[in-house]
Amino acid sequence: MGGEVRSSIPILWSDAALLVVNKPAGLPTLPDGYHPDSPCLVRTLESSCGRLWVVHRLDRYTSGVLVLARSPEAHRALNMQFDRRQIVKVYHALVVGAPSWAERTVSLRLRADGDRKHRTVVDARRGKPAVTRLRVLERLGRYTLLEARPETGRTHQIRAHLAAVGLPIVADALYGDGAPVVLPERDRADGSPPAEPLLARLGLHAWSLTLQHPWTQETLRFEAPYPEDMAAALNHLRSQGPEK
Repeated sequence: MGGEVRSSIPILWSDAALLVVNKPAGLPTLPDGYHPDSPCLVRTLESSCGRLWVVHRLDRYTSGVLVLARSPEAHRALNMQFDRRQIVKVYHALVVGAPSWAERTVSLRLRADGDRKHRTVVDARRGKPAVTRLRVLERLGRYTLLEARPETGRTHQIRAHLAAVGLPIVADALYGDGAPVVLPERDRADGSPPAEPLLARLGLHAWSLTLQHPWTQETLRFEAPYPEDMAAALNHLRSQGPEK
């Protein structure tokens, strides 16, 4: 594969059946319906990797592990694993708030495109079953780093469930207030202008994905390091101590 693709989109695994990448934030998986000629992950990769089949997607501003099939047969096998909920997806979400619990399972029925903002909404009567398992990873002052394991695959499931329990994801303008993580004024030199936000996009990262290889049936687990902006924000929050 070409060096240009490798440098811009990190490759986690590549063989005749699978291509697994660490998707950058800000790049949609497929072309935007309103801007069909704009850059997208699949088009960028296909220029060097050949034909690819989409198995699942990540939101435009979500980073992390994404698997693509390299043949129709691999595509069918992976789709079957997703349909049977055999693929384990683990996300890390930086949220605003300090939950009183260490672990929690959210089972709220969700309905996609449920309001004027086209958000996924909690709807006990018309919504589809949705389950997300949550676990506290780190408490970082007014923020918390959570592990989220969605057991179903509803649109915006993690974002909607976290907002519903009062823990919106950082910089989520659709389900929260959209406020970024910024460097506190006390940490800037006297008279210096405000610094760029540490994390100005959705604080959601697809941390790992576990599946069975379509041909060998070997269990494979892929893990994606945090991108620079999320790593920088977490490191800064850790440096402030738990009470700041």
